[in-house]
Amino acid sequence: MRAKITYCVTAAVLVVYFVLVGSRGVLLIQQGTVITVALGAAVLVLPVIGVWFLWKNTQFVSRANRLAAELDAEGGLPLDELVRTVGGRIDRESADAVFAERRAQTEDSPDDWRCWFRLAVAYHDARDTPRARKAMQRAIALHDGKPVRA
Repeated sequence: MRAKITYCVTAAVLVVYFVLVGSRGVLLIQQGTVITVALGAAVLVLPVIGVWFLWKNTQFVSRANRLAAELDAEGGLPLDELVRTVGGRIDRESADAVFAERRAQTEDSPDDWRCWFRLAVAYHDARDTPRARKAMQRAIALHDGKPVRA
């Protein structure tokens, strides 16, 4: 729940920032000189990119949460069997062992979105965020019946 609140607060702050930056871009364009119009147009590009990026991330998070809810309803969410340090951090060797198991399951069933979801969680636990995201994107695509790149 804390992660959802943090995400929402961060998204709200970004939206306010985009509005402020966008208004500055409009003010620059309204000045009417060649330089201010060029700078204003350049400034307006930043909020557009930011809004697109925020939208794509929000879609990704909502789709991943939908898969998690479906997997939870099936009783198939991965169990937290990781060893933790005294400070609560995941032990690297424990995460690697669970990762190897989940990778083997995914290799056995490469078209099962559930395996890819569990693999994404294992990647995340092993602190490999880019691969976790790619595995989750693959799980989402398989679940939605979309073509998956190799």
